[in-house]
Amino acid sequence: MSSNRYILKGGNILGTTQSDVLIANGVIEKIASVIADDSAVTMDVTGSVVLPGLVDLHTHLREPGREDSETVLSASKAGAKGGFSALSAMANTSPVADTAGVVEQVFRLGHEAGLVDVFPIGAVTQGLKGEQLSEIGAMADSLARVRVFSDDGNCVFDPLVMRRALEYIKKFDGVIAQHAQEPRLTVGAQMNEGNISATLGLKGWPAIAEEAIIARDVLLADHVNSRLHICHVTTAGGVEIIRWAKARGIQVSAEVTPHHLLLTDELARSYDPIFKVNPPLRTTADVMALREALADGTIDIVATDHAPHSSETKDCEWQEASFGMIGLETALSIVVKTMVQTGLLDWAGVADRMSSAPARIGRYTEQGRNLLVGSAAHITVIDPTKNWTVDRDLVLSKSRNTPYHGYELPGLVTHTFFGGHPTLIDSKIMDKAAM
Repeated sequence: MSSNRYILKGGNILGTTQSDVLIANGVIEKIASVIADDSAVTMDVTGSVVLPGLVDLHTHLREPGREDSETVLSASKAGAKGGFSALSAMANTSPVADTAGVVEQVFRLGHEAGLVDVFPIGAVTQGLKGEQLSEIGAMADSLARVRVFSDDGNCVFDPLVMRRALEYIKKFDGVIAQHAQEPRLTVGAQMNEGNISATLGLKGWPAIAEEAIIARDVLLADHVNSRLHICHVTTAGGVEIIRWAKARGIQVSAEVTPHHLLLTDELARSYDPIFKVNPPLRTTADVMALREALADGTIDIVATDHAPHSSETKDCEWQEASFGMIGLETALSIVVKTMVQTGLLDWAGVADRMSSAPARIGRYTEQGRNLLVGSAAHITVIDPTKNWTVDRDLVLSKSRNTPYHGYELPGLVTHTFFGGHPTLIDSKIMDKAAM
């Protein structure tokens, strides 16, 4: 499709005002009740909801080094299908993204794929070992302009190293995204610690292992007056610590994953390792607390923690299986199911939690913008009246480890625009050559 002018006709912007949207030369040129333009390609989206392009602050793209599980290109396709216009590439690649050279490589791969913005996240410590700080300044000054740093998959467990990292990133308004897991409390842990883990004979992962690190790090962030982001919060206790910290004015933000908004540790009874994830699925009470926290703003954003794995590392016994599940293509539908259909969020709230707020935390200035004339045309269209059934054999990720195979989910993403170009039309991915 060679046009650079498009009309989205009849959609409901943020689920309210029905309007036509004219996209031209990469930006929103006009919004009106009716737009006629013979030079534009018209796409009828009547009855659908028009949102700013989704932004994921937590994605494992696996490249370089683990291309059997995912590549920047395959993740970009999966992201576009799920309504994303920006992905944040976690640092646990091989080699680790702890130097300017590696983050620039990932940034260039994203640019070449051309379907979403790919923002590399730099490692906090060399090799994710938690001992020596990585080349934080060099990554910040690189072509990738890294502003988010995380050892995700590993906790920055040494408080002195964490303090130094929080102090260092203040120079360029960066943020440390912490994987909150006290490693000494989770040695050999396989799932949430509780009655179910005891019944199944699986080593438990206590909530306190997460909450202890959150508590420590919000105090450190307060002490040095720096920005802290808590990855994938899973416990009601963690929510209360974050709520307390925000009430004190501490610069802390937090995310929840779609799977922690829906799934519980009851699913471990199947011994199906598709439900093995880090941090683990928790209790129904935790899920309810997370939903309420996302609704009231204690938790700022939804982030997928999209974690692709090859079949060899997931199709095995629970104890031997890798932690993680994919989620780019299902994230928005899970939020519709858990937050919109329950009345906890309206569509403006979804736009904030899945676009504006993650872009603000990551300092992605051209993403997460309001749908206004002159804004970059990063746009997602979802038909809330359409249900769809997840089929792991049809996902665009290179991996198949979705926990939702066979689930019927609400809300079908039909169109995604990235920089004014359609990357998804009628739920079909467009390659870069066709844009």
